[in-house]
Amino acid sequence: MAFDATLRAAAPYQKRRAEQRKKVAFAIQKSDLQRKVRVKRAANLVLFLVDASWSMAVAERMAATKGAILSLLTDAYQRRDRVGLIVFQKDRATLILPPTNSVQLAQRALADIPVGGKTPLSAGILMAYEVLTQEQLLHPDIEPLLIVLTDGAGNVSMGILPPQEEAYQFAEQIAARNYRAVVINMEHASFDQGLAQALADHLKAPCYTLTELKAENLLSTVRAEMSETVKKNR
Repeated sequence: MAFDATLRAAAPYQKRRAEQRKKVAFAIQKSDLQRKVRVKRAANLVLFLVDASWSMAVAERMAATKGAILSLLTDAYQRRDRVGLIVFQKDRATLILPPTNSVQLAQRALADIPVGGKTPLSAGILMAYEVLTQEQLLHPDIEPLLIVLTDGAGNVSMGILPPQEEAYQFAEQIAARNYRAVVINMEHASFDQGLAQALADHLKAPCYTLTELKAENLLSTVRAEMSETVKKNR
């Protein structure tokens, strides 16, 4: 029972309870009783999924992602927020940084990231689904947020479906679990065929094109989406 809250609830009625106060110094009735309610702050899990296949902008993309991850982890000091990173390139997706709140672990993991090769988009999306699902089983109170940096084009399948169709199928699994996601369109405006937006549609996610891909711009986008998650859960 919350004694202080119970006393405050009963205090305005003491004059009305004169008869009861003949027997007790302070009259408390059942309607005054208050109980303690622990409100747990939901922890954020921000999982970056980054296309590390060959492109002229891959170095810029990785630099912005690394900077955003380290800034988020620095901000998460004394909180339970965690950040992870998956990259996809060649014929596979790789969990470079398992979800963590350690800046030191992140710095070591982010030091050397493989780049180049084809674009196994569906492998990346499937791994993101598996990581988010596993994390939610282990930590039921987390608020997951998936940040996908891609032009939306895949050219490697894991099974018999065409690459894009397979990627969309896995994206719909993420949407079905109500995991929040954001797509950052990496395609140059002159060559944009709408594939990033199509992927976002299957994820039921917004799709953004950043005017300049820098860590601070990516970070502000992620923070805005984290704030939106908090608002929706109030």
